[in-house]
Amino acid sequence: MIKILFLSDIVGKIGRKAVIKELPKLKSRYHPDLVIANAENLAHGIGFTRKTLAEMIEAGVDLFTSGNHAWEKAGADEILNQKDSSVLRPANYPAKKSGVGVKELKISKKKVVVVNLLGKVFIKDRVADPFKMMKKIIREHGKAIYLVDFHAEATSEKTAFANYFDGKIAAVIGTHTHVPTSDERILADGTGYITDAGMIGYYDSVIGADK
Repeated sequence: MIKILFLSDIVGKIGRKAVIKELPKLKSRYHPDLVIANAENLAHGIGFTRKTLAEMIEAGVDLFTSGNHAWEKAGADEILNQKDSSVLRPANYPAKKSGVGVKELKISKKKVVVVNLLGKVFIKDRVADPFKMMKKIIREHGKAIYLVDFHAEATSEKTAFANYFDGKIAAVIGTHTHVPTSDERILADGTGYITDAGMIGYYDSVIGADK
């Protein structure tokens, strides 16, 4: 059995402080093989920097996903283009964009493929169809344990995606809205799903920002 711990959108300094405080306890309790965190709001609530990523790596995060705010901070291109970068950007952005959206890992002799995708509904950025992109990724990587961070606005798009790939993907975790949904479940053919994992940030706020 492989254990993967996923941390939803970490928002700003208070979110990073929470991870620094709580992640070691979670790792001690659950002994995850891989810790993934969404980092698109890591630095001052939007984007990420080398310093803020380093803080999270020091706290115990192994791999980062992101979203439409991945390029907000200076230096993002260099971070994403770095060889064996620990930060993914949505795979369905055009190829000319810096970075990659898929990471293949070997854990306990099993192939684990982490995928970051961006939704199209209510998203202004022009990206490829996430459904077609996921089919392409599965064709290229073959049999594996797939975990997808689907960064999207519309709950319907996330739910449709999870059901379309039910049985082909181990888990589809929705991110982006910063509001956790209470619909976590195992779908009919075995895919784990939640519409949105929420955020790690200031609770008495508007999705992490000053109310």
